[in-house]
Amino acid sequence: MSVEFTLPELGENVEKGDVIRVLVAPGDVVKADQAVLELETDKATIEVPTSVGGTVSEVRVKPGDKVTVGQVVLVFDGAAAKSGAPQEPAASSADAPAPRAETRTEDSAPEPPTEAEPAARQRRAEDGPMPGRTQPAPEVRPPAPASKPASVVDIAAARHAPAPGRSEPASVRESPGASPAVAARSTEAGAAIAAAPSVRRYARELGVNIADIAGTGPGGRIGQEDVKQFVKSSLASPSGGAALRATSLPDFSKWGDVDVKPMSNIRRKTAEHVSVAWQAPHVTQNDQADVTGLEEFRKTYGPRVEKAGGKLTVTAIVIKILAGAIAKYPQFAASVDMANDAIVYKKYLHIGVAVDTPNGLLVPVIRDVDRKTITEIAVELAAVSQKARDRKLTLDEMAGSVFSVTNLGGIGGTSFTPIINQPEVAILGLSRTATQPLWKGNQFVPREMLPLSLSYDHRVIDGADAARFLRFVAEALEQPLTMHL
Repeated sequence: MSVEFTLPELGENVEKGDVIRVLVAPGDVVKADQAVLELETDKATIEVPTSVGGTVSEVRVKPGDKVTVGQVVLVFDGAAAKSGAPQEPAASSADAPAPRAETRTEDSAPEPPTEAEPAARQRRAEDGPMPGRTQPAPEVRPPAPASKPASVVDIAAARHAPAPGRSEPASVRESPGASPAVAARSTEAGAAIAAAPSVRRYARELGVNIADIAGTGPGGRIGQEDVKQFVKSSLASPSGGAALRATSLPDFSKWGDVDVKPMSNIRRKTAEHVSVAWQAPHVTQNDQADVTGLEEFRKTYGPRVEKAGGKLTVTAIVIKILAGAIAKYPQFAASVDMANDAIVYKKYLHIGVAVDTPNGLLVPVIRDVDRKTITEIAVELAAVSQKARDRKLTLDEMAGSVFSVTNLGGIGGTSFTPIINQPEVAILGLSRTATQPLWKGNQFVPREMLPLSLSYDHRVIDGADAARFLRFVAEALEQPLTMHL
């Protein structure tokens, strides 16, 4: 009696991964809940446990393979389900009863996406704009080269591109980003698009192709409000940055030797994420904090924290200070909902911390920092940072933050512009502490100065509030009791 184990759900919006290690071999006897695969997904490296136990008779994946949710990865002989339910043999015909989610037969498991459709889309991107999109004579413009920077149109195109293996009408495939009605209208030879010259000019100024917009006026006429709504929905798309992947590059091998290496899942996801995040109007406020007294505090009480299993770092102290700063300025824990013209204010205080690892940047989350002591935060920070470097973080441990911190002080630098960890609206960057002369009364004295860089989303946060927020953090580092006044 054989049972096929299919790759289970890995987390929200996670549908595939790369096999790093196969932890079992044919002939091994495994128990339910035992880890059998190690996968690298878009967000983390995770171990996949099996929901059944038994003797492994066949391993259908190997390191380096790309696997999708629902794909058969192992076959067991004499397997028993985790819940103790009766064993189900693999179906041998098309009319077999539908098996449970974790023990689907190979016939019922979804096929992995093929390379054909992504390759076809890539060829279309390299060949330039699709034919069939006709403009009125006065508005005819030459097609833009495929290497142009991503615009709102590119973002919308990525948002509406069909998933691999999914067929759509030809008109939709030829006009990504447009509704079927718009696509059909744009492919009619000589079809005129109903829009006033002022509306066309407004769309051009925003980098929008008027043919991609569905008009809501009489007879489908496009108005200025339709252009605004198209831009708003495109910018709000979580997958907008995917359009940057289609940008073509020159053949660098013409000028010398090159080495092309594929992106890891984590690096690719990071590239997509920061591309989308950068669409928000970033502003960076810089300041400095005199941490001379804080450094003495760390030297005095550092051993006590080390006994508890942590390290009294500036990052751990700043995380605790941020709890007070966000309580005073709640807009720094908000998110912008452009689709609904709303701002979401979170009432919980989970702080994300950027961790540099050999596999890329990961951001584990310290939860409920307002309820924890600095020692508790330091211990937890040390634990999750080590898990990030060991590729042991779970997806849940990297979700739910309302604000992020990134510290480059251990490497160097005097300031930088950190990119907001979308959908958050602010991030605090710390640079290297340096000894500087500071005027005190009638003379200069040496002081330890910590550079602070706060990037914020100007749609939610005004410059004056950003300056006040950063001053609050700086003063709390200089005189901790000020945050309790």
